Amino acid sequence: MNVPVLARVIEAAGIPTVTVTMMPVFADRARLSRTVGVPFPFGQAFGPVGDDDTHRIVAEAAVRLVASATEPETRVDLDLEWPDDVKTAYRAWQPPEPSPIVEAMLDTLRKARRNSDDASGR
Repeated sequence: MNVPVLARVIEAAGIPTVTVTMMPVFADRARLSRTVGVPFPFGQAFGPVGDDDTHRIVAEAAVRLVASATEPETRVDLDLEWPDDVKTAYRAWQPPEPSPIVEAMLDTLRKARRNSDDASGR
């Protein structure tokens, strides 16, 4: 079950949810009730491993959002910085082989590129 569906099921049971995400634009498209956007590499939504201060900042923002959101689809973006070079952090997170969903997305992009090239005569 993906995050938007799970959040809706939990919300339908009367329990408010907050999604902490590195991709808040996609959370907006999914029309989630409450979203905290963070500018961090994938897999580390609450910040670097062992960085208790950043973990606390993100967790407290999520709790404040649950307490204060008066309208559906409320989003708060945190203005935090990753302590290291972000490109290096993204590469370090990447597994040696892409996950099935990443592979499927890459395949879709490759097909679209081929179709575009074919249409333009390249």
